[in-house]
Amino acid sequence: MLVDEISATLAEMADPAKAPDMQRYMKSQMPYLGVQKSRLTQVVRRMTKSAKLDREERLAVASELWEQAEYREQRYAALAVLRAGPLMPEDEPLLRHLITAGAWWDLVDETAIHLVGPLREELDIRAWAVDDDIWIRRAAIICQVGKKGRTTDPALLADCIEANTDDRRFWITKAIGWALRDYAYTNPQWVREFVDSHDLAPLSAREATKHL
Repeated sequence: MLVDEISATLAEMADPAKAPDMQRYMKSQMPYLGVQKSRLTQVVRRMTKSAKLDREERLAVASELWEQAEYREQRYAALAVLRAGPLMPEDEPLLRHLITAGAWWDLVDETAIHLVGPLREELDIRAWAVDDDIWIRRAAIICQVGKKGRTTDPALLADCIEANTDDRRFWITKAIGWALRDYAYTNPQWVREFVDSHDLAPLSAREATKHL
């Protein structure tokens, strides 16, 4: 079964000498195997594609890896499995679960950018931006990050940020600055005007204008 194959592969790739430092850096209660994340994602996506799973099978494999994870890399592997093929709008409950259960920037950001982002036109991202959960809000703000603003919908970006400008918690203000900085690669004038016309947290404004 693919779940067992992936878990065995991760065990083979493990570097116990690196694991404690990785766990400390991520402030993770879940231990690490010591597998480099970029290499993990590459290997697991290739394994998933080779298995030629349909969407339902892929979701089942990812869910089992996520829920039964003993090491954080198994949750990274679950996200890599999901990234190996397209998702559908009806997968929103799963995406929300990954974000609220992950509840830390490494898992939330990958889910937001690589899984929520491609579906942003089909999901009500503006509703996410006012959700009670801070990580759902962060996901809404950053879901368009990643291609230096080339595919950003500025109206959606503005709405998601404006819904959160009064929230001065670190994970929100950092997300706002990051999302604006990314869009500034494509439309620096828009970002400059947005920053000048909104009462952003100092961290958000500083991050947004870092390359302007």
